[in-house]
Amino acid sequence: MSLSQKIAWDDTVLPFQLDRSDMRGRVARLDGVLSGVLKQHAYPPVVEALVAEMALLTALIGQTVKLRWKLSLQVQTKGAVRMIATDYYGPEEEGQPARIRAYASFDADKLTDAAPFQQLGNEGYFAILIDQGDGTKPYQGITGLSGNSLADCATAYFAQSEQLPTTFGLSYGRSTEPGVPEHWRAGGIMLQHMPKASPAVLNEEDAAKAKAAEDEEKRENWSRVNMHLQTVEELELIGPSVPPTELLIRLFHEEEPRVYDPQAIKFGCTCSEARVRQSLSIYSSKDIEKMTDDNGRVTADCQFCGAHYDLDPKTVGFDGEHANG
Repeated sequence: MSLSQKIAWDDTVLPFQLDRSDMRGRVARLDGVLSGVLKQHAYPPVVEALVAEMALLTALIGQTVKLRWKLSLQVQTKGAVRMIATDYYGPEEEGQPARIRAYASFDADKLTDAAPFQQLGNEGYFAILIDQGDGTKPYQGITGLSGNSLADCATAYFAQSEQLPTTFGLSYGRSTEPGVPEHWRAGGIMLQHMPKASPAVLNEEDAAKAKAAEDEEKRENWSRVNMHLQTVEELELIGPSVPPTELLIRLFHEEEPRVYDPQAIKFGCTCSEARVRQSLSIYSSKDIEKMTDDNGRVTADCQFCGAHYDLDPKTVGFDGEHANG
């Protein structure tokens, strides 16, 4: 694969369908997106790995939802890594990139030499939130931490909350290509059963037989496709030489893969001074006074992108808004 082809597939999600087995999926490659996310913080490597996995899951899952605004993944725990939060913003217009941002909070003194997922401890939850914007009610689904990875948690979520068989094949780590500065890359595949159309009206006995036959076919298809996925190699997911289209042929040529238009993704944050002012508008002048620093300013930092906001306390809070209104 040429350099231009490699760059074209970096930071994209490719939707596909397996016609023979009636499944849909996504292939994602993240490069610059991870650089944008991780350069905002000096995370230890074990935390970087968790953020990279979470961002990759967010790209894969976010592209499956018809979003008007935002999908979020969150992990809250009582372990060394207390929280991981990611947001996926759907394209504002057709042809534009989607945006991802992410951050984690952790207790450095509690980090160990154990695997990244073990830093989360045994208590906590994995959540998916979908917010379609003004005039809609946000959706939230929660499941406990399970398995040995964040991908296992996402698989459990879809099984429990959506009753939708889902599997992931992920890889992520520091890329060390010759002549290229070391940086994080991630690649992965997500597979799901496609929802079946309602069958024709049958009598009770025939309906039971039809369902049993359909369930058996689904189990066979799911088992076969998962065996194909388990043969994928790490370098096929994140290496520079295998484009996603070729990867699908390598893994699923017997399943008759069909691809759709790829979705570009970039690192992006929605924070702004206006949003900071809006968040402070619920506080009185007395409350704002308590937030004022020794220099007589109210400051705020965005955890996602590192932006710093420095505001005059007289212009924030509902007293400040009234005074300026």
